[in-house]
Amino acid sequence: MSGQSITDRITAAQHSVTGCAVSKTVCKATTHEVMGPKKKHLDYLIHCTNEMNVNIPQLADSLFERTTNTSWVVVFKSLITTHHLMVYGNERFVQYLASRNTLFNLSNFLDKSGLQGYDMSTFIRRYSRYLNEKAVSYRQVAFDFTKVKRGVDGVMRSMNTEKLLKTIPIIQNQMDALLDFNVNANELTNGVINAAFMLLFKDSIRLFAAYNEGIINLLEKYFDMKKIQCKEGLDIYKKFLTRMTRISEFLKVAEQVGIDRGDIPDLSQAPSSLLDALEQHLASLEGKKVKDSTAASRASTLSNAVSSLASTGMSFTKVDEREKQAALEEEQARLKALKEQRLKELSKRPSFATTDTSPISTTGGTICTAPAIDLFSTPSCSNGAVKMQSDLFDLQSTFQPGSTGPPVATAWTGYSTPQAPLQQSAGGLQVDFESVFGANAVGSNSLNSDDISGGILKPTLAGSNQASGQLPDKLVSDDLDSSLANLVGNLGIGNGTMKNDMHWSQPGEKRMTGGTNWQPKAAPSTTWNPVSMPSSVMAFPATTPTGMMGYGMMQFM
Repeated sequence: MSGQSITDRITAAQHSVTGCAVSKTVCKATTHEVMGPKKKHLDYLIHCTNEMNVNIPQLADSLFERTTNTSWVVVFKSLITTHHLMVYGNERFVQYLASRNTLFNLSNFLDKSGLQGYDMSTFIRRYSRYLNEKAVSYRQVAFDFTKVKRGVDGVMRSMNTEKLLKTIPIIQNQMDALLDFNVNANELTNGVINAAFMLLFKDSIRLFAAYNEGIINLLEKYFDMKKIQCKEGLDIYKKFLTRMTRISEFLKVAEQVGIDRGDIPDLSQAPSSLLDALEQHLASLEGKKVKDSTAASRASTLSNAVSSLASTGMSFTKVDEREKQAALEEEQARLKALKEQRLKELSKRPSFATTDTSPISTTGGTICTAPAIDLFSTPSCSNGAVKMQSDLFDLQSTFQPGSTGPPVATAWTGYSTPQAPLQQSAGGLQVDFESVFGANAVGSNSLNSDDISGGILKPTLAGSNQASGQLPDKLVSDDLDSSLANLVGNLGIGNGTMKNDMHWSQPGEKRMTGGTNWQPKAAPSTTWNPVSMPSSVMAFPATTPTGMMGYGMMQFM
């Protein structure tokens, strides 16, 4: 089966609809394609383990769910993805797996769809057992053996005797689970199992390096241990020799499948005389009779064994460092390629230059660089004097003191401005408003220069005088009693009759007044018959100003 199946596409689409990018990526990394998980999907999942807002249990559950599939390809790729995250992902992913009671329950897995399914099911069962043991080891020691610090001051070299005797068996169990994968070169026939083998190969190098340093620490402390501790230590060392043989066979398979010889560490066997020295020391502690051996000979044997194992550890460390350097160079090359690709994209992107067809283009493709006019700034002249550009006097012609004449047309169409005589005084320029708004013959009803600051325009009398354009010389008194008496006479209250021959008209629009030729608008006259009043009432003219009548009505109401 090759390519993504319909089921893979439907599952990925379902996760896209639900908006779960993690589950979608897990689905894409574990498709039915007979090939290892794609690097881009693995990198994304690694990035997710480093993000604090990603739900690690949900990620792990998505992987566990994929292992329930009946296809060996999907299950195998789910295990590979999990192993990859355990090695390269954030440590909290391993911590969560270690906190679970059960992980992969695939001891009875069998794909009966074909002959290849039968063969791959065997390796799936072995592989899942190793991942379970890897998580259990983390639960027991609270760290990953493949990621611990190595060297003279490393974790395994600095452990005390009691802790060392409890830790080394844990490493042995994990190493046994790894070596139980037991694959031959002719069985690595597809990309899925090859991807799993490469992860196991890298784990074997790091795990055996920690194992080797633990044995070195054990040998250095062996001759100072108690009898029961020496017995446990001797048993551990014998198992170590057996596993060294098995790891050498595993590395030969790696060499056969094409892994570079420089990436495979060299194993240096400890001298056989070391085992004899350890056994004789334990026998002496048990009270058995053994051949005599000097302390110098034992020290020499121990020194040779430690030197041999240390060289093996250095070889594993160099391989690990070389792998890290290769990974670093690969990452740098990848970043460089991404940078070059980004530069190419930017170079191909069209520039946003202004053209004649663009809405912001200017005539002829040029942009006006003239400074903008500041409407609120004060204009300046070359001679330092300020010229008033917007003066109210520009609305009329130049004033000439002491001159009068007809109105002169200005820039304001439809209006004319009379030339008013000017009088120059020490306080400033003064205008003769009497010559503009009429002579003083109109009496106190007309405006003069003293009425500008608060005078009230009073209504004029309606009658024949208005028709002729002349104003009466006598105004109605402002006495309240006289006004009320006049109002009673107008309404006909005295003789019980109501005069209905009064015609009211709405006052016309107010217009600006002024000038020698201005004539006040004549108000419509109201004709009514005067009513005879008692002698005690003051007599008033037969004609009453319309404005005064209006004011009296408002006060009465």
